[in-house]
Amino acid sequence: MYHAVATDPNEATRALSVTPEAFAEQMAVLADRGLTPVTTAELAACWRSGRALPERPVLITFDDGYEGVHGHALSALAKHGFPATLFVSTGWLRGPYDTGGGLDTMLDWDQVRELAAAGVEIGGHSHSHPQLDQVSDATLRFELIHCKEIVSDQLGTVPASFAYPYGYSSRRVRQAVRETGYAQALAVGNGLARRAQGPYALRRVTVRRSMDIEEFERVVAGRALARTFAGDRALTKGYAVVRRVRQARRLVSRSVG
Repeated sequence: MYHAVATDPNEATRALSVTPEAFAEQMAVLADRGLTPVTTAELAACWRSGRALPERPVLITFDDGYEGVHGHALSALAKHGFPATLFVSTGWLRGPYDTGGGLDTMLDWDQVRELAAAGVEIGGHSHSHPQLDQVSDATLRFELIHCKEIVSDQLGTVPASFAYPYGYSSRRVRQAVRETGYAQALAVGNGLARRAQGPYALRRVTVRRSMDIEEFERVVAGRALARTFAGDRALTKGYAVVRRVRQARRLVSRSVG
């Protein structure tokens, strides 16, 4: 799971960014190790149908829609003939639907279309990038449907895949994602994706600026994931409790009102 690919990102995106040079080196590692990148839709379709996946499959995904995916990552992907999946927050992209919420320089729709033409699957990532498990049912539906409609309108194809903003979901959110027509969805979890996770809770591992190439190679090989992401998992568990309490308070407040 990537976010920004940039030489000099701003402070809001720096920790979850990688340099163009690091990204190119990481793609070379995938090629040298004989891994076969697939799109999110391809992975889920194979697991649904029972068709065999290619040798050593791997997903390369980008969240949010930062300009560097087109400006830097695309050339490295093209060098190896790698497909990828980009999950866009439609209200963050430059153009007619821009709400001004983007954290750094974002893609515009011409760039998104060029990425799609180059073999990048375009998936949904909500409209305004909220914590979907904390919003009302009406807002949840709006975020999912509006994102889907905008992508469909701009690209002429309906997005089949979704990624949860911040990786947060719940049974209610996953059900809404399924009911609004997305065929599969990705979380974070910082673990390898397994068929047993089901099509709406597939895990990914976070690639960030602090990850050196040796650590990247270990993660790609599926080694030492618990140690590598121990801090992330502890924070995730702690924050999950906080968010459940907040959600319970909101429900009580609405019922009293």
